[in-house]
Amino acid sequence: MPLARKFFERHRLPLDRLVFIDDSPHQVEINGHAVLSYAEFLATPARDRYATLAIANASVRERLAARCVRDALLSWTVRAEVSEIYDDVVIGEGAIICAYVTLTSNIRIGKHFHANLYSYVEHDCNIGDFVTFAPGVKCNGNVEIGDHAYIGAGATIRQGQPGKPLRIGKGAIIGMGAVVTKDVAAHTTVVGNPARLIQKGTKHD
Repeated sequence: MPLARKFFERHRLPLDRLVFIDDSPHQVEINGHAVLSYAEFLATPARDRYATLAIANASVRERLAARCVRDALLSWTVRAEVSEIYDDVVIGEGAIICAYVTLTSNIRIGKHFHANLYSYVEHDCNIGDFVTFAPGVKCNGNVEIGDHAYIGAGATIRQGQPGKPLRIGKGAIIGMGAVVTKDVAAHTTVVGNPARLIQKGTKHD
């Protein structure tokens, strides 16, 4: 919410139009912003309605995105002023780019990407839909990351090679602080330095 609020303040938009949405709200207000049920949000008079999906779980995020499309809500990308995006970076709708994130050059990123504080993506990377970077992720160049992957706080992904990228499979989970030196299969969990397999058949996505 602080990133969204700063956007509203920069553009002199009324802050009472910035709300939390919760399917089962237990509070009426959080940090000065109203908490509405999804039905209440849809019923609020407005020409257009925008939503940012601040849910780390990729499968939940995908279900919510489908619901928003069904109900004609527009995806809103939220980006910190102190983030950096360089040359030829294409990002899908609904991203959250937090403070001190750097996306360098020649990068393709899918829908509803989360890049938490101090994360970076280096050159020539391809990142799928509904991917989550926890704080401090270091994704070096020539890396491919499949849909729904979750990269834990402080993890480092070694650089791949032109024409032979290092691949993180769909739905994979990289544990916090892991150092990934080789491909990670889809639907697996790896931890440690170097990262090693601890679980197959992960259902994170």
